Amino acid sequence: MRRTISALLVLAMTFTAGWGVAAADPAKQAPQPPAAETHTPATENPPALAAHPPLPLPAPTPARADVALLTLTTMPAGWQDRMDLRPVLEVYADGHAVRKPDAVAPERDRNTPPREVSGAVRREVIDTALAELTALSTLDLGVPGSGDGGSQIVDVMPEPPGQNLHVIVYAPDATDGLSTEQQNARKRFADVYRSLLDAFVADR
Repeated sequence: MRRTISALLVLAMTFTAGWGVAAADPAKQAPQPPAAETHTPATENPPALAAHPPLPLPAPTPARADVALLTLTTMPAGWQDRMDLRPVLEVYADGHAVRKPDAVAPERDRNTPPREVSGAVRREVIDTALAELTALSTLDLGVPGSGDGGSQIVDVMPEPPGQNLHVIVYAPDATDGLSTEQQNARKRFADVYRSLLDAFVADR
């Protein structure tokens, strides 16, 4: 009887010990890799540049035309064989002018260029001369019957080219053989010619 009780006691202790081991030692889970950290890259906006208004640029200086708008030339009587004839006055579109006071001086040596004086002519004088010369270019200025009496010429050369004028009066002091209309037209020419010369003001 005792032997039976002892056997049952040993069996019970063995079962209890097995259960305790099973309860105390649960199956270990396999280690899991650490979760990958998800980082959303921060959007870095570059610092905004300060808005500045465009700097004003100086207006370009217009280049002065190389060719004069108005060129006044006097050819004295007997100068046909001289190759050193020069204008007495050149007027540019911006009002700048160059006067050559001894351009037709008989004492000037042919190999000596005329003296140049820089100055200006008023805009209103230029505009009036242009209008009158345009009108005179359509009139008959006549040719006197006398021989060589020289000539006076005004060349108009605007920019851009296309409306060039070449107004010439032969023997400006002569009247023989000329009609009244021709003489009146020649006087108008002489007035324009003289008005441009008188309007010249030398630079100081």
